[in-house]
Amino acid sequence: MEVEIKKIDEQGRIIIPADWRKKEIGKEKRVFVLKEKGCLKIIPIKKIDLTKFFDKVDFGMNIDDWEKFEKKIYKIK
Repeated sequence: MEVEIKKIDEQGRIIIPADWRKKEIGKEKRVFVLKEKGCLKIIPIKKIDLTKFFDKVDFGMNIDDWEKFEKKIYKIK
């Protein structure tokens, strides 16, 4: 674990270290922000390869169009 001291601007923003963003966030550009008493946790949202679960889960639907299925699962418009 590394520790850095950051300033918070007038609008409540901080700069997340670039090396962490490049390594952990990648292209997704979205994170979960978990609020706890006394701290915030920032967790990257990562896209999961659902194909490895094909034999494990029954979604109750026919998966003919993978892109359409993926958009429905991830609720992407």
